[in-house]
Amino acid sequence: MAMTTVPVDLGSRRYDILIGPGLLADAGTHLRAVLKHDRLLVIADAAVARLHWPVLDASLRAAGFRADLLETPPGEASKGFSVFAGLLEQALALGIDRRTTVVALGGGVTGDLAGFVAAVLLRGLDFVQIPTTLLAQVDSSVGGKTAINAKAGKNLVGAFHQPKLVLADLDVLKTLPRRELLAGFAEVLKYGLIDRPAFFDWLLEHGPAALAGDSALLGEAVAECCRAKAAVVQADEREEGQRALLNLGHTFGHAFEAEAGYDGGLLHGEAVAIGMALAFRHSARLGLLPQAEAESVAASLAGFGLPVRPDLSGNRPISSAETLLARMRKDKKALDGKVTLILARGVGQAFVARDADAGPILETLTEALQP
Repeated sequence: MAMTTVPVDLGSRRYDILIGPGLLADAGTHLRAVLKHDRLLVIADAAVARLHWPVLDASLRAAGFRADLLETPPGEASKGFSVFAGLLEQALALGIDRRTTVVALGGGVTGDLAGFVAAVLLRGLDFVQIPTTLLAQVDSSVGGKTAINAKAGKNLVGAFHQPKLVLADLDVLKTLPRRELLAGFAEVLKYGLIDRPAFFDWLLEHGPAALAGDSALLGEAVAECCRAKAAVVQADEREEGQRALLNLGHTFGHAFEAEAGYDGGLLHGEAVAIGMALAFRHSARLGLLPQAEAESVAASLAGFGLPVRPDLSGNRPISSAETLLARMRKDKKALDGKVTLILARGVGQAFVARDADAGPILETLTEALQP
């Protein structure tokens, strides 16, 4: 498969998303084309560093870059204040300056964390995303959202900080466990459910082969998702309107993630899958679409092996529907404590519903928690 370039046109802050095989080994060449200076600070979790740092390091050195590697523990728990503060101190101890570029090597956790580090160090450093998970390639690495989690909820402390370049190497996806790949595929399906019904149908037909190892089909899916997100970001960079559509499933999903404690028991993409199923079921509850269509969407997600209801059999049971609703009220999209949801009138017909009525939400959550 040849390399695909998807531009994100933000005027003077325009950048490209490069999608294709073998990009990690050629990263030095691609970075050299967009960066003026040689100093790099690479942030990666320890598991990703073991797999991919030697190849990236060799490529960067061959292109004349000087790179320092900072490692973090794997997992969502790293996206918090303590790890964030530690990275800031380590970076400053290395003597970085404003000509240093921060490079994120890893999944969504690393990209969000490293991006926020870049946004605040010395009042802002250049930033490059090298996403190594499917979820990060199709969603979190594109669009400039950076953040860490707080006790009150996910992604509540952060900044908009656009990268200079995104390198999505399809070959690195071959190292992902099946569960991680499926979690990323939830975000792929999301784009079809929002406003691309033909893409959703294409995924139902070709998704199994893409997940089974057909890199050409997977690359086509990644590129289509990046085009979709680029179009939304170009129209609404700071989520003042329609960019909120990209949060389909996230308001419900983030509440379940917080209840799970960010300990790996529930992956972000799995939470989004549950959230999307609930968003369609809630839409049916409100009479926006037939119940049969909501159940068809849930069945499609489940057909790929994604969860569509919370697992109540674990050691950390969800306390109550009321607790979940309270978490949803603290979501970053909430205004004056009122929940904002992304609902749908059908597949590909999502819309933003502000000031959502808490009563029906509580009913939907209560139903979801039934054994």
